[in-house]
Amino acid sequence: MRQHLETGPIILITSQHGSRSNIMTLGWHTMLQFSPALVGCYIWEGNESRDLIQRSGECVINVPTAEIADQVVEIGNRHARDGDKFEATGLTRRSGKVVAAPLLDECYASFECRLYDDAMVANYGFFIWEVLKAHVASVEAPRTLHYRGNGTFMAAGRELSFTERFRPENL
Repeated sequence: MRQHLETGPIILITSQHGSRSNIMTLGWHTMLQFSPALVGCYIWEGNESRDLIQRSGECVINVPTAEIADQVVEIGNRHARDGDKFEATGLTRRSGKVVAAPLLDECYASFECRLYDDAMVANYGFFIWEVLKAHVASVEAPRTLHYRGNGTFMAAGRELSFTERFRPENL
């Protein structure tokens, strides 16, 4: 099932509460609506980032590309108790405009988010975020990573455009 239904690109979620910060790899997320811009994410209860996120009520969703696949895998296979993941992977933190959690310079897109709805967190670990600020570099057809299960990823390939065939309200 994972090889065929896994959601969109792998993301790196950064979080901070007080002096503690963390970064995690995540593949289970979905767009929910456009106005306000809402994103849903599943975050496992045993993850250190979940504690920071619940305490702060905010995070940054960072979108990496295939160029940093090694760091993405390292983050996903490392626990916060093993040490600072930012230092271990060499990723660069940058302050955001709205939330305390850091943005990652190596990611082409970063979305500063505030917790919008936590009604499904206790039962399902599902957080609903409102995107407050988007930072997106001008990158044509970014090669995002998509998890295929069993330790394999696929990098986005050739872009296909059907823009002229879409109704404006469906874009």
